[in-house]
Amino acid sequence: MERDDEASGPMMEMCTNGGEETSNRRPIISGEPLDIEAYAALYKGRTKIMRLLFIANHCGGNHAIQLEALRMAYDEIKKGENTQLFRDVVNKIGGRLGDKYGMDSAWCEAVDRRAEQKKGKLENELSSYRTNLIKESIRMGYNDFGDFYYACGMLGDAFKNYIRTRDYCTTTKHIIHMCMNAILVSIEMGQFTHVTSYVNKAEQNPDPLDPIVIAKLRCASGLAHLELKKYKLAARKFLDVNPELGNSYNEVIAPQDIATYGGLCALASFDRSELKQKVIDNINFRNFLELVPEVRELINDFYSSRYASCLEYLASLKANLLLDIHLHDHVDTLYDQIRKKALIQYTLPFVSVDLSRMADAFKTSVSGLEKELEALITDNQIQARIDSHNKILYARHADQRNATFQKVLQMGNEFDRDVRAMLLRANLLKHEYHARSSRKL
Repeated sequence: MERDDEASGPMMEMCTNGGEETSNRRPIISGEPLDIEAYAALYKGRTKIMRLLFIANHCGGNHAIQLEALRMAYDEIKKGENTQLFRDVVNKIGGRLGDKYGMDSAWCEAVDRRAEQKKGKLENELSSYRTNLIKESIRMGYNDFGDFYYACGMLGDAFKNYIRTRDYCTTTKHIIHMCMNAILVSIEMGQFTHVTSYVNKAEQNPDPLDPIVIAKLRCASGLAHLELKKYKLAARKFLDVNPELGNSYNEVIAPQDIATYGGLCALASFDRSELKQKVIDNINFRNFLELVPEVRELINDFYSSRYASCLEYLASLKANLLLDIHLHDHVDTLYDQIRKKALIQYTLPFVSVDLSRMADAFKTSVSGLEKELEALITDNQIQARIDSHNKILYARHADQRNATFQKVLQMGNEFDRDVRAMLLRANLLKHEYHARSSRKL
């Protein structure tokens, strides 16, 4: 390979990792099977159950992981009041975990009976509040109904009741509470347009918000942008989350998720200077990255042009990322964008690149690399041409000498035009020539 400033010199020896000798490279943390118990412990409430069920449904042929996820989901559901979800999990288990994890009809009947009683009590209380026209009591009544339906798994009814509290909110705190409940249920339902709407409503509040509330709103907004594949906007939201958030929003997202989602979205969408300024030098986000060393290291490797190491980290993480309920649909797209950025960044400093060495750096075949580079050249993301016979990529850098001459000529022409205009004006003033516009009376 040859650098621009050494275009006439011999081809430079480059390590296959794009910048650092492989013998000095940090060891890769191998991708270990997901520790479901440790993973589930990061969350609470409904999202914990839904993440476990997602793992059970997407773990492929790994029956051990599937059964472990279903077992934990079964135990977690029995702590709540969602009998329909309980029946679904029992059907999925199908007797594979023994009688202990079979259908518990007595429990279902007892929970359903208590739910009916509670519903009747809430209806009576709400009816009484509405008769007496007590706004705060009516708000609390609808809020209790929302909590009841949410616990029973009736998300649509829960959302309706939370929204009904809006007409009875009398303070900023009430409005924020309504928005946070609406956001939580909307995330569970996958209605991310509602999430964005209620995040904006909460942020438009005239009173200053609590830092933890702001952090939660940024997380919710980040998830909404991620779902809409607006990765740059998602990255900015996750990068701005205050580390004070800690585990206080684990009914939706864990601190480790913030590091992973934010880091991958930033890699896929930020340029080199943004990556340095907004990720690597971001003290707040560094606290989250410390929780996921693999993501921290792959970001540093990418910025330092250690592409083989970066890609190995990504490969080691992929299996577990595909089991993430929010990231699952975006892993392939993010990985593809990160790889393309790495290919582009690898070729930028050089006039010519040996495709064999570049293929080694990116752990691929020369023919496969050629196809990737062809796509980038066709898409005008790399200014280069490929010598398929000698397997060399030649960069088409702009002719700086010619560009300088063109710029000088343009400046000369502009100067000549400006001087002529000044002389013309001076002569007109000298001969007292004034153009007067005719005025209609």
